[in-house]
Amino acid sequence: MSAVVELNDRVSGANAIAQDLVRRARIAQEAFANADQARVDEAVRAVAWSLYQPEHARELAELAVEDTGLGNVPDKIIKKQRKTFGTLRDLLRVKSVGEIERDDKRGIVKFAKPMGVVGAITPSTNPGATPVNKAMMAIKGRNAVIIAPSPLGYRTTALTVEYMREALGKIGLPKDLVQILPSPVTKDTTQAIMEAVDLVVVTGSQDNVRRAYSSGTPAIGVGAGNVPVIIDETADLTSAAQKICASKIFDNATSCSSENSVVIVSSVYDAAIEALKKAGGYLVDDAQKARVQGELWKNGKLNRHLIARDMPVLAEGFELPPEAAASKFLLVEETGIGKAFPLSGEKLALVLTVYRAPDFKAAKETVRKILDFQGRGHSMGLHTTNMARARELAEDLPVVRVLINFAHTFGNGGGFDSGLEFTLTMGCGSWQKNSISENLNYKHFLNITHLVVPIPEDKPSEEELFGPHWARYGK
Repeated sequence: MSAVVELNDRVSGANAIAQDLVRRARIAQEAFANADQARVDEAVRAVAWSLYQPEHARELAELAVEDTGLGNVPDKIIKKQRKTFGTLRDLLRVKSVGEIERDDKRGIVKFAKPMGVVGAITPSTNPGATPVNKAMMAIKGRNAVIIAPSPLGYRTTALTVEYMREALGKIGLPKDLVQILPSPVTKDTTQAIMEAVDLVVVTGSQDNVRRAYSSGTPAIGVGAGNVPVIIDETADLTSAAQKICASKIFDNATSCSSENSVVIVSSVYDAAIEALKKAGGYLVDDAQKARVQGELWKNGKLNRHLIARDMPVLAEGFELPPEAAASKFLLVEETGIGKAFPLSGEKLALVLTVYRAPDFKAAKETVRKILDFQGRGHSMGLHTTNMARARELAEDLPVVRVLINFAHTFGNGGGFDSGLEFTLTMGCGSWQKNSISENLNYKHFLNITHLVVPIPEDKPSEEELFGPHWARYGK
């Protein structure tokens, strides 16, 4: 068989799989499209409970770690329940059926309509939490959803989807509102789904993000993280260190919102390092640093045997002493930024890169350089008591989110003390060629009809609009 014939057969088979899934999804979605708000919210609650209930959360967390080797079971349980609970809170507080907004002054009333069938591409780092998070948002908009999971986490996602389908069936709704690509998931079947649905939402590899945006289907993709945070000379060092530690070690740093670098103002550098060590950090020396860098990257790529692993695994892989194995995370001092200095990038591991800056101005520029290398558009943080600096960063730096005095992972994707929407999908704006510059939320799963009625004429005079130009430059 020639390569061309083999390729055509493969693509044809993938298209057939996709078309069958989409056909079933459309039948289910059409049956759900006219549901009222109470029925929609009942469905969202059912899907949320299918993951939130303790026995399911634990079972899926254990399966995820067993299959992928990424993260740890206790934190995955927390993540599944926390993200699901927070997202449910957000969704139950908003309308997504019928009239959702009215502006009498402008004579506009907005009505929400379904988008249809959503293709949700999900990653190996969150094979249970992300599918449910996206399904909840899709169903809030009266859509059906087809999950295209990472092959590495397939068993976990498949069981997650089965639990969601059972929950929908239990309340009398079509199970095919949620489906999953059959195993084995391939690039061909994922591509076929992207091309067949009405909206693609991608969390995961940048290759899938690029493929989604070129699929011909409206798409929402996200960018890579590489979160830098600043500790300035006004910060509460103990609090900052404890928050950074809690965020960095959560689920073994699998989150794109996990701190990857901390930039410390020189006048408090030594004290901040001590606070970080007291919080659980182990500061490596130069020889150890060389081993960390050499082992964490192999042939220019992150070593899959060391990312998102427990500290004893890292300590063994990096040939570090028992004190390192007993610590919570590693501190590695660095001065360089860019391709020649991989520690300045995202690590997906319990390794935090540390920079010293002479003052706040220099710290801001260090963060800018880090973001220009990797993570531009995503987010950054600041530990401070000087709120003017918070505004300065928000005005000057190319990121969607600037978090102040947060454990970054717990605020960036939504938190109970953060006003950001709960999500597992972080838009990074045009800085990373994303179509959204906010947290993915229910609004992205809605079509909006605008009812427009006449209002009193709102037409200013020529003088009002052109007057300043005429006065300065003449007619």
